[in-house]
Amino acid sequence: MEVILLERIEKLGQMGDVVKVKPGFARNFLLPQKKALRANKGNLAFFEQQRVQLEALNLKRRDEAQGVAVKMDGLSVLMVRQAGEGGQLYGSVSGRDVADAIKASGYTVERRQVNLDSPIKTLGSYPVRVSLHPEVLVTVTITVARSQEEAERAAAAAAAVVEVEAEEAEAEDVVEDVVEEEIAEEVEEA
Repeated sequence: MEVILLERIEKLGQMGDVVKVKPGFARNFLLPQKKALRANKGNLAFFEQQRVQLEALNLKRRDEAQGVAVKMDGLSVLMVRQAGEGGQLYGSVSGRDVADAIKASGYTVERRQVNLDSPIKTLGSYPVRVSLHPEVLVTVTITVARSQEEAERAAAAAAAVVEVEAEEAEAEDVVEDVVEEEIAEEVEEA
């Protein structure tokens, strides 16, 4: 089935593109969500008439989403869950849980905007993509821990690891510089 996209759809196309999709995807998702129109002469004419307004509306929504994305950038959310000794959660953290935690942080996010490939089933920190607009994505760090204190210890340990890695990278750069200088001196002597 061919449809005209009314907004950008990831891995499918941009606004105004006429694309061929499976009939079930069109019937069950694109058409009910008002993300596309059936591709026929009447709808093509309608889309061309409405194109300027649709693009202006899309641009306005994207600008608003980019403003929120700037505020949301680097957001880290803590979720306290019960877990066994091995770090396995009793239950899981789903997209709905992540959306609720982000809402508690003061941002308005719907469950369908959270792109979580599979539920989180173990303790730890996870990057989760949130699509505020089809063209604006933000990565939010979700930390799942047994308690607030455990999350703070894990964050401190992660910061220490980052600091050690930075020091090691700096030491490697110094060693490389020394080796390059020795090679340059040997070449000059020869």
